[in-house]
Amino acid sequence: MRNASAAALAVTVSALAACTAQPVLPAPSVTPTAAYSSDYRTPAPTAPAPLRGTLVAADSLRNPSLAAKIDNHEDARPQIGLDRTDIVFEELVEGGITRYVAIWQSDVPDLIGPVRSIRPMDPDILSSFGGIVAFSGGQEQFVDMMRAAPVYSAIHGQSDTESTFYRMDGRDSPHDVVVKAADLVEEHSDLAAPGQQFAYSFDVATSTAALDGTPTGSLDLVFSDARFPSWTWDAPSAKFLRLQEGSPDLDDSGTQLSATNVVTLRVDEVYDYDAEVPRAVMVASGEAWVSTGGKTVHASWAKDAPTSPIRLLDDLGATVRLAPGNTWVELVPLDQGSVTVVPPAV
Repeated sequence: MRNASAAALAVTVSALAACTAQPVLPAPSVTPTAAYSSDYRTPAPTAPAPLRGTLVAADSLRNPSLAAKIDNHEDARPQIGLDRTDIVFEELVEGGITRYVAIWQSDVPDLIGPVRSIRPMDPDILSSFGGIVAFSGGQEQFVDMMRAAPVYSAIHGQSDTESTFYRMDGRDSPHDVVVKAADLVEEHSDLAAPGQQFAYSFDVATSTAALDGTPTGSLDLVFSDARFPSWTWDAPSAKFLRLQEGSPDLDDSGTQLSATNVVTLRVDEVYDYDAEVPRAVMVASGEAWVSTGGKTVHASWAKDAPTSPIRLLDDLGATVRLAPGNTWVELVPLDQGSVTVVPPAV
């Protein structure tokens, strides 16, 4: 009897438990709406442009760089295409005047110029870029030096430049040789893109000069009695504006030339190839200033070999980072040049 009662009780408890347990319901099915699935996008990968540091679509800048020896004689102004350069080097040549080694890669114009002859420091400047260099000729020894560098020499008057170089009407010789830049780059699209030349920050505010530099109203440079360019800070555009001998330096559209970064290097000048033609010694080291974001930081520069990029270090030995954007590099001679950082007007 006791066993039968216990069994009956167990059955009753089991039945009650079954009656009170919550039913197990199937999980609700969720079907994504068409709006949800179509609005989601995976961000396209980006990479810094090698000569500007600006972010661009990854693998979008596979073209080689194009450098050109740009005339800076008064009769050559306004130059064509300087407003679209990635990097420009200004160098002293004979007679106290300057010329430019201008370099394009991220934004190649249809036309650039006027181009002039090569000089002995140009192979050391350009060997780290590779790509193409366009010029109008030069002393045979300087042309041979340029041809020996790891850069393709496109020279006015040669058979391979008949379709891309010409003399422009309305300009006086020798300041009239111009280059169909985009066509020239397309002809040599098999050449490699340049490597990154400088270190870059994320933006102007995080650049080394903006973080650690002294406020700068203008940067006054002297190359010689004939050439004394300056750069004035323009807050609305967040750029330095260029002047030559006290007057605004204009491009062919009438716009004043500007730079996100101005890198000033003190360089030794030697006359080891020609008694009248100076050579800026580029495989060397020296004093530097870097101007970005309305400020200037003191630095040092070094270039270990022709194929090595220029390294910039602050006074504590840390790498100087430029802001993304275009850069002008001023090669101010040690013997006759000067650099003056002028604070903003009160």
